[in-house]
Amino acid sequence: MLTDGRILLHADGTESKQFDIKDGTGIVLAQRAGLTVGFLSARMSAATHQRATQLGVTLLHQGVPSKIETYGQIVDELLLDDEQVAYMGDDIVDLAVLARVGLATAPADASPDVRSRVHWVSQAGGGRGAARELIELILRAQDKWAPLVAEYEAQGDERQRHTIKK
Repeated sequence: MLTDGRILLHADGTESKQFDIKDGTGIVLAQRAGLTVGFLSARMSAATHQRATQLGVTLLHQGVPSKIETYGQIVDELLLDDEQVAYMGDDIVDLAVLARVGLATAPADASPDVRSRVHWVSQAGGGRGAARELIELILRAQDKWAPLVAEYEAQGDERQRHTIKK
């Protein structure tokens, strides 16, 4: 969940959304660690397309009439089993997909009907770090988080050594 569900409609008919930078960093880290990240939305949104592009997310399906049908197409195309998929949803339109995936998750501010049917609920709300929490959970479970952190620590160590030599 990359947004809190709110849409700002402007007088000229355009719209905007807010995205949490930590969620974006989490998505980039997930992709660096070899995970495939995708966005599945019933709505069309230029802002969502732009954010996906910024993050290098090419698996983007918007304006879909049926999330479960599109989900089925995605797993078939990627040759995945449902058990290999984690999905975060926040409202009843996500229930069919949540019932199929291996790891069904929701942000803290999801509807009660969703929160009661998932394996895991984040502490953060949608658009406020929920996606980052899920990504960290997955990467830690796969022993991929510590190596990513170590890479960034090493960059700091290398920079410090370079500064000391000057």
